[in-house]
Amino acid sequence: MFEPSELFHQIALTQIPQIGDVLAKKLIDHFGSASAIFKAGKQALERIPEIGSIRAAAIKAFAGFARVEEEIRFIEKYKIQPVFYTDEAYPKRLQDCYDAPLLLYFKGDANLNASRIINIIGTRTPSEYGKAMCEAIVAALAPHQITVVSGMAYGIDVIAHKTALQHNMPTIGVLAHGLDRIYPYAHKNIAAAMLENGGLLTDFMSQTKPDKQNFPMRNRIVAGICDATLVIETGLRGGSLITAQIASSYNRDVLTIPGRINDPHSAGCHQLIKTHTAHLITDAADILDIMGWEQQTPKTIPAVQQRAMFVSLSHEEERVVAVFQDKTEQHYDDICRASQIPGSQLNNVLMKLEMHCMVKSMPGQVYQFVG
Repeated sequence: MFEPSELFHQIALTQIPQIGDVLAKKLIDHFGSASAIFKAGKQALERIPEIGSIRAAAIKAFAGFARVEEEIRFIEKYKIQPVFYTDEAYPKRLQDCYDAPLLLYFKGDANLNASRIINIIGTRTPSEYGKAMCEAIVAALAPHQITVVSGMAYGIDVIAHKTALQHNMPTIGVLAHGLDRIYPYAHKNIAAAMLENGGLLTDFMSQTKPDKQNFPMRNRIVAGICDATLVIETGLRGGSLITAQIASSYNRDVLTIPGRINDPHSAGCHQLIKTHTAHLITDAADILDIMGWEQQTPKTIPAVQQRAMFVSLSHEEERVVAVFQDKTEQHYDDICRASQIPGSQLNNVLMKLEMHCMVKSMPGQVYQFVG
């Protein structure tokens, strides 16, 4: 017979209608544990400020325990680390935010309380300028033991994750869905690599789809878990500006890179500068200076991953490299056709070549051979 644990009650607490993260934490502060909340009588619950009779009734009437049991089986099967907001492993920066999630689900090896954490966000359709700036800044931050956080989206997000991996930096993807899927699916290989040096984090249970309303909720974790938010190219609307505003409300440093004054990709960045929401930065040195990270660099510095003089390639990697003999740039479909490697394997091969610094992904599914 299933024996309810404290984790069982913690998960159940997150699923009660009308009891969000803020009220749930007030209940925990009063009763001391999630299990004690479920054992409390209705009158004891009603006496808690802001709970009242309707919310007390919702707690007593909760009937979703079978779904909670299912989630615990999922956690155990896939070795997910649940992190409750009173746990020592819970991100301390996030813990200070009034609306911090009650419970997080994490898979990976990163330290959620690393000494230096920055999130890097921006448009899903970056220009070559934006992409180059993101790659250059992440590469320059590599010697300073900084963890890179982003949201796994197309564009600046995934460029930040991939560049961090190439330079052996821990990188954490914050998801707007459960850990039973990756969205967008095209980033599944990157996500798998992140589990070896970083991880995936969410406050959503498995089976939660990446619905539109989940992304602003995801953004509060992205903003709150970090020391600073760096925005690289964004329009006047979108998730990046929302995340920047949330970070500012949490008293986090917000940083941004200027662009051309008539470039819509940079209109949001310029707005952040004009409203004094963000520091204007032009390179990684500005970030290190603003954050005070240029001094007292930790003694153990991760080696920047550069392409070795002699790289040992797999048979599949050699076939892909051979495709570039006639042209330095090739479309994904042409690489797939010429190498005769199935698409399901080719994504992984190309990502490994990128990490060897031998190919570089370009807009429109084009790959450039960099030697």
